[in-house]
Amino acid sequence: MNKILADVHSCLRAGTPTLPGHGDTIARWRRLAGITADHTVVGRLYEAHADAVAITAELGQHELVRPGQLWGVWAAEPPTPVLRAQHSSQGWTLTGTKPWCSGASLCTHALVTATVSTTDTPAAQGDDAEASDDVPHKVLFAVDLSSPGVTPVPDTWHAVGMAASDSGWVYFEQVHATPLGTHADYLDRAGFWHGGIGVAACWYGAARAVAAPLLARASTPNASPILRAHAGAVAAALSASWALLERTAASADAEPTNLPLAKAQAFAVRTLIDRMAAEVIDRTGRALGPGPLASDAAHAQRVADLSIYIRQSHAETDEAALPAVMAEDGLGWDDLIGDGHGTW
Repeated sequence: MNKILADVHSCLRAGTPTLPGHGDTIARWRRLAGITADHTVVGRLYEAHADAVAITAELGQHELVRPGQLWGVWAAEPPTPVLRAQHSSQGWTLTGTKPWCSGASLCTHALVTATVSTTDTPAAQGDDAEASDDVPHKVLFAVDLSSPGVTPVPDTWHAVGMAASDSGWVYFEQVHATPLGTHADYLDRAGFWHGGIGVAACWYGAARAVAAPLLARASTPNASPILRAHAGAVAAALSASWALLERTAASADAEPTNLPLAKAQAFAVRTLIDRMAAEVIDRTGRALGPGPLASDAAHAQRVADLSIYIRQSHAETDEAALPAVMAEDGLGWDDLIGDGHGTW
């Protein structure tokens, strides 16, 4: 067992945090941020497992995730490759390749989305089933990755940052899987978006760790005004990001099933923290120069890890989506940014 995996299991033995929207969401996000600040990859893998716990609980499978296991959430859906699910008298099986599988050779289990043809569903295979258009759709499955036919694909994860997350492709060949719900069951939950904010809490923790040497240097008597200016800007950005996480956590606890609000908040929080993390990387490098990147292996790795981790954000695509989401769901801007008169 490599050290990353050992550290993840050590964190899991200490317990997974309270589910989001259950009264102490900020403690959950603080836990995610703290673990990621200690080690970005450990935090990323821990977050996915904690998200799997939340997803399965919300889908009525409270006992599915068990102690000693490490779950991934493999739900990326690029145009290719395509993982397909098929139903037979023996149950459901998965065949094909799934990309972007964090913990591909580390996880024991995973929640996996796969494409299902209408003709492959049990209802369509009954004796009295009528012919219908074959409209593919997505279904969320639980998979035991020790099953025969599960094979991580070598040389499909070349990133320098987050290299240890082992986020390559996984090939499935007629692998037994348990359906948990449709793609809509997975996506159309406030909890899905609360999970996305949990990822942003991890970004926050990693950004705070990247900023640590700059903030420490700024506290020394001989720190230059320019260095202190960078440190002040970084501290302000981190403070604003944490304040937004706290406010959003309170909202999640107050309205745990408010899907439109959770969706809008996720886009807003992830946008802010994505840009904050990029600013922290930039300002820390500009203030300290190449020294820490060249001589401090841990700092250099944190910078590389965070640089790719925040690219889970869709950047300007998500920024453009936020006004559309607000309009589509009938939200006013005051619902998101406050009315400036003491209530939010």
